Amino acid sequence: MRLDLLSALNAARAARRPAVVATALDTDEQRLVLDPAGDPLEEAITRALTSARSGVVEDAAGRAVFLNVHVPPPRLVLTGAVHIAQTLAPLAASLGYEVAIVDPRTAFATPERFPAVELRAEWPETALPDLGLDAFTAFAALSHDPKIDDPGLAEALGRGCFYVGALGSRRTHAARLERLKAQGVTPAALERIRAPIGLAIGASSPAEIAVSIMAEITAVLRRAELGR
Repeated sequence: MRLDLLSALNAARAARRPAVVATALDTDEQRLVLDPAGDPLEEAITRALTSARSGVVEDAAGRAVFLNVHVPPPRLVLTGAVHIAQTLAPLAASLGYEVAIVDPRTAFATPERFPAVELRAEWPETALPDLGLDAFTAFAALSHDPKIDDPGLAEALGRGCFYVGALGSRRTHAARLERLKAQGVTPAALERIRAPIGLAIGASSPAEIAVSIMAEITAVLRRAELGR
């Protein structure tokens, strides 16, 4: 790999930007693709980025091109160190997510309840800017406390998180939308909140709800059709 290409790739990875190195197998010619729009292999590169899988494709001339995919590890940030989070956090970690939990209530956000998880016993306004939410971050509001969840939702929407979900009934969510709207969150952004959170699998226990949330996050990340 050329030094300039390697330097650009490392810069993209440091900035948590997705990138693909396309190598023509017959000539070893390489190029770095940071934005597939307009690229001759736009569709193939988009599919590769969505699946996060490298592989060989053919260009318009029938030549074999190897797409080496580099995507940042996904993150899951939760507000609310609650029972659902006790299952959701290790489940997400087992799927390769970097997990962080934000909850100022120190009685809940303890290492004993959440081993091997980044805990921020702070208010979201303090903790979330340091966590660097981005387009590869999933965010779930679980605390049931507007003082904790609302600032987190506003931050996640403003940062373009690929998934934003919130626990609560439809009535609870309607009141939440009014509060966020009063804070200046746009209607288009509010429509991105998935609530009630999780896929409709009939979940009842905290552990089952955690499974439904992780399933929905996975579907959104991989751009599956959810029928919602």
